[in-house]
Amino acid sequence: MTKYGSQILDIVVRSKEHPTAEQIFLAMKQHNPRIAQGTVYSHLHALTAEGQIRRLSEPGAPDRFDSPVRHDHLVCSRCGALTDVFLADLTRAIEQQLGQPILSYDLRIRHLCPACRKAEEDKLKSIQ
Repeated sequence: MTKYGSQILDIVVRSKEHPTAEQIFLAMKQHNPRIAQGTVYSHLHALTAEGQIRRLSEPGAPDRFDSPVRHDHLVCSRCGALTDVFLADLTRAIEQQLGQPILSYDLRIRHLCPACRKAEEDKLKSIQ
């Protein structure tokens, strides 16, 4: 793996924020001021293709990147915040239901994060 590839992998795996390509680029610029944005994008593509990281896509939002360790996500329907959640692996149950093996699955649970839930409650209280 190249030096840049290793640094990008480290940024993604250590982050709990599910960084965007832009955030990864800005983090890389701190230690590699001459790095080009295209270099970061090509390394992200390669790392995703190799299964070293996961790309998380949500409609209307930039792609985010995550560790490939098996886990699911809570997604706030209001602000889009992503939170890791570690639930029991459903692979076997899904395969039994379908009657065939699967490669993987991606479970995203929609909810209102605590901050958005509080804002919603505050809004309702102000109306009353």
